Amino acid sequence: MTEQINFRDFDVEQIVFDSRQAGAGSLFVAMRGTVVDGHQFIQQVIEVGCKCIVCEDVPAGISQDVTVIKVKDSSLALGEMAAAYYGHPSKNLKLVGVTGTNGKTTIATLLYHLVMNMGYKAGLFSTVANYIGKYKLDATHTTPDAVTLNKIMADMVEAGCEYCFMEVSSHALVQNRVAGLQFGGGVFTNISHDHLDYHKTFKAYIEAKKSFFDGLGKAAFALTNADDKNGQVMLQNTKAEKLTYSLRGMGDYKGRIIESMFEGMQLELNGQEMWTQFVGHFNAHNLLAVYGAACQLGFDKDEVLVALSQLKPVDGRFETIRSKSGKTAIVDYAHTPDAIKNVVETINMVRQPQQQLITVVGAGGDRDPMKRPEMAKEAVVGSSKVILTADNPRSEDPEAIISQMMEGVVFKDRIKVLSIVNRREAIRTACMVAGAGDIILIAGKGHETYQEIKGVRSHFDDREIVNEIFNEE
Repeated sequence: MTEQINFRDFDVEQIVFDSRQAGAGSLFVAMRGTVVDGHQFIQQVIEVGCKCIVCEDVPAGISQDVTVIKVKDSSLALGEMAAAYYGHPSKNLKLVGVTGTNGKTTIATLLYHLVMNMGYKAGLFSTVANYIGKYKLDATHTTPDAVTLNKIMADMVEAGCEYCFMEVSSHALVQNRVAGLQFGGGVFTNISHDHLDYHKTFKAYIEAKKSFFDGLGKAAFALTNADDKNGQVMLQNTKAEKLTYSLRGMGDYKGRIIESMFEGMQLELNGQEMWTQFVGHFNAHNLLAVYGAACQLGFDKDEVLVALSQLKPVDGRFETIRSKSGKTAIVDYAHTPDAIKNVVETINMVRQPQQQLITVVGAGGDRDPMKRPEMAKEAVVGSSKVILTADNPRSEDPEAIISQMMEGVVFKDRIKVLSIVNRREAIRTACMVAGAGDIILIAGKGHETYQEIKGVRSHFDDREIVNEIFNEE
């Protein structure tokens, strides 16, 4: 229920939820964050000239010349107000959201490139970067806040974009960042152990993902991975058209890997064959989802297949670097147990028995600690040697993180595990241990170009380091 206090007409020049951005002409939305409660800054923003406040609890002593709107949920109100303020830009775009644990970036990015390559103008919100047509914007979050989302989408509409593809994170769903948006379709990739530091339980994590599909309208499509045990859960209460994709069973979009190698794979999608530069079952699922979503958007199936075959892997996702001596390094963003399992299994499907797989992996600090032992376990099971190292330890002790990872390694396998805290030295050691023909998997950071230690970000790019080491050979 909404309650208005001291209500009067007010010209809003900007909507803000960060008190540091508030001033005369701004509407301030007091949000309850995980660390800070915006309600404690209401008096502060009034003192700098803010005359309109949206909040859940009204503080005592509000001046008569300040308009206060009391709402049940500030985050929900922010999304709906931001959409209205910018003219509901999502209604003027064919907006497709992609959610799940792994594959969001790849699917959203490939849909963007597919549509652009077919001659249509599109926008993209992803972990790696945001795009308005060909214009690139830096990405700070997987899914931006509601104000930023709507502002950028309004710019997309202004620039002539017809389509927009968006990664929709579980955090964004719980925090109502996509509230007020009208989606034309949704894609579910998969779900596995991640973000339990935030969601607390796996059930809550699943429910966060499911809420996206629950909110889709009748005119939208809901495309889910039938090979994931929670795939059908996503469709239980949706009003959208229900569709599935599968590599293993029946589905509206059916795929099969015919042949696989490090250079790419031959796929069959709904009875038609194509060659792609992508490798592995997880990428076959990603490509099948892209194919299905594009077809649901009304594109010709044959044209989609041709455009799909021309797409290149996303930065930091199974990115291959080869040395003059015949070593192969694969840099991948895999940072969950399931993602590590998928990439290791993919490599093992292609590599020859005489080729070693040496895996370098770490786990991020200030994030779900429960997945750390499982990550190490998955790396060790499928690798010849494993080097546990730092990822982005943030405020945590990297040695403590590595120690937690080691708990997932059974005693008999510890002989093939090294711990090297310095990530650069861990990568160098893996490259030195590898022989001609061996494969080095460097997992966890992928496209990232920084490392965060004790709150300080420094430039760090796994790909650059591998190239430096290989050039020294």
